[in-house]
Amino acid sequence: MKLHTIDTGFFKLDGGAMFGVVPKSIWQKTNPADDKNLCTWAMRCLLIEEGNRLILVDTGIGNKQDEKFFSHYYLHGDATLDSSLAAKGFHRNDITDVLLTHLHFDHVGGAVERLGDKLQPAFKNAIYWSNAQHWDWAVNPNEREKASFLKENILPIQESGQLKFVDTVDGISFTEDITIRLAYGHTDAMMLPQINYKGNTILYMADLLPSVGHLPLPYVMAYDMFPLKTLNERKLYWNEAVEKNYILYLEHDPVNECCTLQQTEKGIRVKDVFKLENV
Repeated sequence: MKLHTIDTGFFKLDGGAMFGVVPKSIWQKTNPADDKNLCTWAMRCLLIEEGNRLILVDTGIGNKQDEKFFSHYYLHGDATLDSSLAAKGFHRNDITDVLLTHLHFDHVGGAVERLGDKLQPAFKNAIYWSNAQHWDWAVNPNEREKASFLKENILPIQESGQLKFVDTVDGISFTEDITIRLAYGHTDAMMLPQINYKGNTILYMADLLPSVGHLPLPYVMAYDMFPLKTLNERKLYWNEAVEKNYILYLEHDPVNECCTLQQTEKGIRVKDVFKLENV
């Protein structure tokens, strides 16, 4: 097995929304905001070579939305999904599996491309993986989360016939060295790939832990649908990560790719930060 970081650029979101009830005077120490109160976040995906499979975890925001949409998110940075794949010696047509942690636009937008007036899967040779519970949640969205679930990012995957579902059983086997963990606080049935790699356990955090600045348990995003559930899930996962020395792969942290955790007098905090290539 080989793992590759796939950077797809940066975007900006409101700092208050990203840190919920935490005052700006506290969160800006780790994630400074600009004059519009926006903080920069990564859209860092993961490429997994395992046997004859090439598995991409999440796809970034994509480029098919209109100028008005992108004007809200201030996309920046030189990396794109295609350029990052090419830097590792791959093309999107090489991808055999696209594992979508959840269907919010910054995670699934790159899964579908626009060709003229037609929307089609961007990875023509891949199986797309979600789960039935989250898929139903996304295609029948509540009013609060509706703006994050864009039909143009989701429905073309199903219409293509390339969609398959993982059973919603925590720890279910996806491949020999990848299991799927589940979290329900941010959105219903978000999937977190857990990977056995070089004698280590790597847990892809998606939106359960956006950045190391979110490690204190109450630092729950305002975007989360069920904040108390998120808080309890974070407590369980943080304790497990300390006990079993997990490596946490960070999708949105603008600086840090991976971290480990430790118990301190203030609670569980970051132990070490490093790049995936150094694992």
